[in-house]
Formats: sequence, C-alpha cells, structure tokens
Amino acid sequence: MKLLETRVYRGPSPYGFRPVVRMTLDLEELEAHPSHVIPGFVERLLTGVPTLEEHGCCYGEPGGFVRRLHDGTWFGHIAEHVALELQCLAGTPVTYGKTRGVPGKDGVYHVIVSYEEERVGLRACDLALRFLRSILPDGFPDRAAPVELKGELEQLTRLAEKVALGPSTRSIVDEARRRGIPTLRLNELSLVQLGWGVHQQRIQATITSKTSHIGVEIAQDKELTASLLGRAGLPTPRHERVQSADEAVEVAERIGYPVVVKPMDLSHGRGVALNLADAAAVRDAFDKAYELTNYVLVEQYCLGNDHRVLVIGDRVVAVAERVPGHVVGDGASTIKALVDRVNSDPRRGVGHEKVLTRIEIDHQASRLLALGGHTLETVLPAGQMFALRSTGNLSTGGTAVDRTDVIHPDNAEIAVRAAKVVGLDVAGIDIVCADISKSLREKPGVIVEVNAAPGFRMHVAPTEGKPRNVAGPVIDLLFPKGAPARIPTAAITGTNGKTTTSRMVAHILKMSGKRVGLTTTDGVYVDGERVLSGDMTGPWSARVVLTDPTLEAAVLETARGGILREGLGWDRCDVGCVLNVSADHLGLRGVDTVEEMAFIKQLVVEVVHDHGTTVLNADDPLTRAMAKSTESRVMWFSRNPQDEFVREHVQGGGLASVIEKGVNGDMLTLYDGERHMPIIWSHLIPATLEGKAQLNVENALAAAAIAYALGVSLEHIRQGLRTFTTSFFQAPGRCNVFDEHPFRVIVDYGHNPAAMAAMGELVRSMRKRRALGVVSAAGDRRDEDIFELGRIAGGVFDVLFLKEDNSLRGREVGETAAILARGAESAGLARSAIRIELDELSAIRRALGEAEPMDLVVAFADEPVSAWKEVIYYGKERASSAGTTSGEPAR
Repeated sequence: MKLLETRVYRGPSPYGFRPVVRMTLDLEELEAHPSHVIPGFVERLLTGVPTLEEHGCCYGEPGGFVRRLHDGTWFGHIAEHVALELQCLAGTPVTYGKTRGVPGKDGVYHVIVSYEEERVGLRACDLALRFLRSILPDGFPDRAAPVELKGELEQLTRLAEKVALGPSTRSIVDEARRRGIPTLRLNELSLVQLGWGVHQQRIQATITSKTSHIGVEIAQDKELTASLLGRAGLPTPRHERVQSADEAVEVAERIGYPVVVKPMDLSHGRGVALNLADAAAVRDAFDKAYELTNYVLVEQYCLGNDHRVLVIGDRVVAVAERVPGHVVGDGASTIKALVDRVNSDPRRGVGHEKVLTRIEIDHQASRLLALGGHTLETVLPAGQMFALRSTGNLSTGGTAVDRTDVIHPDNAEIAVRAAKVVGLDVAGIDIVCADISKSLREKPGVIVEVNAAPGFRMHVAPTEGKPRNVAGPVIDLLFPKGAPARIPTAAITGTNGKTTTSRMVAHILKMSGKRVGLTTTDGVYVDGERVLSGDMTGPWSARVVLTDPTLEAAVLETARGGILREGLGWDRCDVGCVLNVSADHLGLRGVDTVEEMAFIKQLVVEVVHDHGTTVLNADDPLTRAMAKSTESRVMWFSRNPQDEFVREHVQGGGLASVIEKGVNGDMLTLYDGERHMPIIWSHLIPATLEGKAQLNVENALAAAAIAYALGVSLEHIRQGLRTFTTSFFQAPGRCNVFDEHPFRVIVDYGHNPAAMAAMGELVRSMRKRRALGVVSAAGDRRDEDIFELGRIAGGVFDVLFLKEDNSLRGREVGETAAILARGAESAGLARSAIRIELDELSAIRRALGEAEPMDLVVAFADEPVSAWKEVIYYGKERASSAGTTSGEPAR
C-alpha cells in the first residue's frame, strides 16, 4: 500500500462543509485482501481499538462497522474509522468520514476524515495507517513494525490538549457558530475572530474586544481593586501590601489572625495561602508568594464558602460555589492513592484543557497535610474529607457546585457594581460568605477578588448542578440583537469572465459607498488599492479580505485550483455566482470532464445562505443544472431574450437579469417578480466596446444581478456599469484596447477554447481589415484542448503568431506551439500565415511589426503587464520612468 497524498481542507470543499483530511491511498496488493480474508486481522484490530465496536457505519447502529469487518471491507474504509476513533479517544470527538474510489484508478481511494484540530487529525491519520500495517499477518509485504498504541495514543492526547481551544474559549466559539457567526482562530492559543470585516469582534479566552484595558490592569492589582471597591462602599477584607516576611508578620498581628497571604498581581490561586494562624505560617507563606512576585498582600481571613459570581454586561449570568481540591477517605487507601484515583477522572486534565484540573501534591498541599498531621501514606477514615488546597480554584483541582438560582438579589447587585467599579464587561467576582442566598447587607461576607478573563469551566460544566450557557451573554454583548456579524459577500466562479465580473461588482459596490475588498487573479484589492500581487483566487486571499477590519463588503473571485487544493476560505456567502463551465484545466487534479469541473464549481452555489441568492447563467446547461443544489433563491442571467425557461421563471415571480431588444439597441433589464427595471443600454457600458464585446455584455448581466442581490440600488448599478471600463488601469489583461497606433491592439488574458471563441465574436464585429493573433496555451492542458484552441484561432485570425508561456508546465520547448499550429491548419489557415515565435514579447513585437493601418492585433498575454508595456511603447524610446505611467494598473 502506498500513501500517495495527504491534503488538508480547512473550509467547505467537494468532500463536505466541515474541515477534513483527505488521504489518497493506493492499496496495491491489499486491494485483493478485504478484512474478512486476512487471518486474525479483525480480532487484532478490535483488541487494539475496542471502541470501534460503537461505530454504526452504514447500518446506523452500534456494531455496524464490526459487521462490515466480518463481511469484508477494504483497508481505506478501515483506516477512515480508525483515524476517527483515535481522535475521539484523544479528546477531540469527530464522526464524519467517507471512503471513495478514485474514478479510473483501480485500488486507489480517497479517504476522508474530519477533524477538530488540524494537527491532531493529521497525526491520527498517520497513526491509523501505521497501526493497521502493524497488525497485518507475517508475510504481507506491507506489514510494519509493531506500534505501541497505548503510548502513541497518550502522545496524541497530549497534543490534543496542547492545541485545542480551552473550555472557556470553546464555549464562546461554539455559541457563535450555533448563531451562524463565522469564527477564525488567529493564533495557536485563544485569540479568535468572530464575524467578518467591519463587523468583526475578537476574544482572547473570555477577554473581548470591548474589555477595557484599564479595567484589566486594575483587576490584576488586587490592592488597587480592594481600595476602589472600598471607596464604593462595597464589602472587602482589610489588607496591606508588604515587602518582607517581618513586615508580613507585623501586618498580620495588626489585622489579627487568621490571615491570608497572596501575590498582589497573579491569578488562578497561585501562591495563595489561607487561614494562617501564626507568625511561622505567615513567614513561610510570604516566602512562597515572594518567589512568584515582588508584590505581596496580607489580608484579613474571612470564614465562609468561596463563590464565583460571573457578571457579563449588566447582569449576573451564573454563580458557582467552589470547593477546594480534596479527597474522601475510604478506610483503606492512602491519601496518595486517593489523589491518583481523583486524577484518573477523564474530566480532569492539565491546566485549563478540560472541565476539571488534576490535583498536584505541591508546597500548598504539603503544608495542609502537615497542618492536619498527615502524610501521603495516611489512610483516612471512610467518609472523611481532606482538602489539599486552601482555595477552590478549578485550576488547582477544585470542583464547582452551581448556585445560580439561589443568589440573593442584593448579592447580584453588589457583584454587578463591583464589575462596574473595576470597569470590566466580563468579570468573575469572588465572594466569601456562609450562604450566597443571604444578603451581604445583613450577613457577613466580603468580595475578595475581581477577576478579568474569568474561566467559564465551572459554569458550563459544574461538578454538581445545572450547566449554564454563559457564552450566550458574551455573544449578546458583542453582537446585540439585530447587529450584523458578516459583511455582504459575493463569490464568483466560472471558466471565463470571473475577473472582469468580480471587478465590475466591486466597482458597483464602491459607487454605492462601500469600502470593498476584492480578490482576483492579479491580486488582492482594498478599496481599489492593490495590497497583494499574484493569483489571489484561493482561500488564503479570501481570508485576507474577510479579516480586514476596515472592509464593508467582499467580492471573491474563486478559482477551481483553490477549491481543489484547500477548499473555500469562508463558510457561507450572500451571493454565489457561476458564470459558465467549459473545457479548461481538464486532466488536472483528478478533474477529467466538464461535468466533473461543474461539480467542483458548484460548491460556490452550495454554500450560499438559505436567505441569500444564487446567480446562474441560464444559457449554459451545466450552470442551469446547479439550481437544484441550493436552498437559496435563484436569479438567472441570459443574453437570449427569447429563452422560454427564463420567461417562465420571471412570470412565476422570479429574479432575472436579461437583455431586451429595442429600437435603440439592447437594454440590460432586471426582473424581480412584477418589477420590470430597465438599467442601461448595453452599448453605453464602456466595457462592452459599444455593445460589440458580447462576452462583457454577459459579464455585465451577471454583475448587475449580483449587485442587485446584494441590495445595491438601481442607480448605483447603472452608474457603476456606466463608469466601468476595460482599460488596463481598471482591468489589466481583460480586453484592454490601445488605439494610438495606426492599427488597433487588444491585450487579453484568454487562454482556453471558450475564451478564444468569445474573442472571435468580438474580432468579427470590430475588424476593418486583417486580424492578427498572438496566441499560446498552457502546457498542462490536454493535447485535445490545445488543438481545439488552435483550431478556433485559425478560424478567427488571418495571421497567427504562436508563442509559449514562460512556464512550459511539463512540455518540451516548441511542443505546445506545434499542437496549436496543427489545430490552426485544420481550420484552413495556411501554414504560411503561421509564425512560430516562442518568446511572448518577441511574438508581440513581431505582430506589431507586421501590422498595417486598419489591422486589428489581439495579443493573448500570459504576462499582461509586460505585454501592455510592449504595446504602448512600441515604436517609441522608453523613458526611464516608464514604470509609472498612468497606463498601468493600480498598485
């Protein structure tokens, strides 16, 4: 068996809407050995991973997968289930997976495995394959060395604990997703973006975008916090800051024993010692606290239970009574054995990884053992509880009992006031009192701390009592009712016209007053300014736009390459548009037919919000069929005014963008139910070159439909189309016309048969004399596609100048040009009319040199910027400042 490829899809992909790992496996000899014919394999598998018996597989009930194993299933399917189960055992539960054969390749399978944490998913897939190879019988060529699965699984678990979001952050992220708010983790810790563009908010654990920095600083200074609370008339214990053990003893005696010694600026109970009754204990506690910080407080000790009151915004949302980490004797086990038993609880982990934390035997535990007259070998009587911690912090092994329903209204008001005094939007108020249901105005009790970034573990998963959805109020705080979390987002795909249509839509949105982010094949644009250069039509560039906090709308050109490589960079869009599907990029990345290409591009349709709009080309049978793949409303665009399908759709109250014939030309018109909305004559749209460039008439129809679906007014749509040109400045490499030579020149990026056919329409409508074409094809296209491109070009141009791109993409020098030449000759173009000039700029110069007045030269450019310079400077001596002319695109 060979692992041919491992690929990670971080967003929606052809394999589903969730993040997945795709392993491509060639089973080789194992294709002939399903599970039931491999001696002892099933037994060894279930011995190693017995929890596989819980998998339902296609039967939908526990034991279903084991039935498949005994009936016979293949290695890829088994690897899928094992990789999923290993992640579950590591603490990152996932359930989605599938295994499918690769068409046309016997024994080769795509194994799809979902993941919560990418690194855990990848490690689990690797471990699954190694383990399965290790349990093959002797004599199998693929049998691997034994795998110590228990140790490997422990390592996987530690990795999951390290990289997974903590319980507090996870609860907020899960709540956001439940509400349809997009989330994006910004680092390997707990910094997370919620929402897109100008509407985004951020959290870091439970600190939010709205949390006051001053409030956090105050909360970290326990002395200042107590002082401010006291000034506000809130109950606090007496305290003083000390700088030496002697001073600590002096203050303790002045305040009166018992006392608390704690660091002034630390959290999670670190260095805190409670109920200190003599000078020796105070000195020892001071020394331990001083090891952690130079600022130490001595504070009056208040008898009572430790309560955490969680305040979010203007209200108390949860209350927990915290019980210090402890053990309960059974009359037989030592304290050490009891601690080990408590720590074996699967809910306990290290730090904040799980809902509870393991109890450690450290200095504080040793002090309490000594005070109680015990050692780790002491056997406690049955039922006797012994605390190994002074405080009830969950981070030091404590447990929590929910008390939300019993807090006295006075105490809730006191907690909210404390949060306001410190200046925190999310605060954990620590109150010590005998009974939280009794008013602090009548019974003894104090506020001992106000915490910024309070943990949510004790509330979302209390040891006893009702779990509370404390993440919901955080989301309410960040996104009040009616507040948007997303910016208007349009995703545009297709074989041809993507860049021009995307630019048109972005221009229309800018005309409407929006600050727009745009991704295209030549870069990322922010409000019309190019901020990144290169092909930016994949998921990474989409995230660049969506994470920009200045943007009010996003237009995402989406190419098949990014979808096949990594999936989409977003979860949902408001408008998804497929312009057309034709033969291009076939034979690459497992896509061999136009139907398979349509399936890939259809993903943009599938991720449109149910309340969004899908814009489709009614003139293309492949895009027309995509309408059944969306739950959103569909808006058709068509150049055919007589299309019966569109007419019926409109008569049924549907949406459409169509051309209507009139005495003065073709009118671009929108329909929305009974509304009939003429927009603009097609010949008045500069990009259509007086209506001759039908490819851009089609693009304008799509752009108008997308803009209308995004809520742009008719006047702004009209103004946007009226002012959008295909100048090199506004749309580099997209039907750029240069008229300052005795002949006309067009520079275009078209590179497939459909684009050549569309350009042929334009050439026939514009030519006044000869048409000269400078043509190439990408070397990684199929021979038949390159031949077809040449055949169409041979029927369009009187003279062809055949070149090759800088990257030959696996071809020999001259090979692509030779195929193009054969195609052109098959269309009847004489061999004498075909020039081979492999360098692009040389080919353009040669064509310009042969052009005569009134000729039309069309240069299909692989490098549009260099080609445009060659055209505009032809016959002139270049100035040293040539690179800064206004004829070049925005940078």
